[in-house]
Amino acid sequence: MEKFEYITKKGLKKLQKEIERLENIERPKISLQIAEARDKGDLSENAEYDAIKEAQSMLEINIAKLKKKLYNTRIIDGEKINKTRVSILSTVKVKNISCEKEQIYTLVPEGEADLKSGKISINTPISIGLLGKQVGQIAQIELPNKMTIYYKILEITFNET
Repeated sequence: MEKFEYITKKGLKKLQKEIERLENIERPKISLQIAEARDKGDLSENAEYDAIKEAQSMLEINIAKLKKKLYNTRIIDGEKINKTRVSILSTVKVKNISCEKEQIYTLVPEGEADLKSGKISINTPISIGLLGKQVGQIAQIELPNKMTIYYKILEITFNET
């Protein structure tokens, strides 16, 4: 049984555009390259032809993976999320209890994480520790290196991406 992956509307559009690009731009390019390599003569000794056929195979595998992912995704309905607790699509302002440093994280589906912009996967230890907490509560975060950090929840906001 396949596992569903949750995605935002923005993430869904991005996935659909990538599939469209691979099918409508990259696939025809490779077909053209195969035709050109075929025109060069004996295919049994044509390394260029072999390389292009390998690239075509990899492209088709990638397209199939993305289509499977698209089939197994479910769009997150921001209207049904409890906005009083930390959950997926929450932007959470926290204070590290030990160093008094404030940080802001947005909890997003796995495929939409971007640490530079503060978007962390819902599956990270930090996200797991924050889930379900309310403003004012302390979250105990168990890190992979066996350290434990404590965050106080300062603010929770939502913006469906």
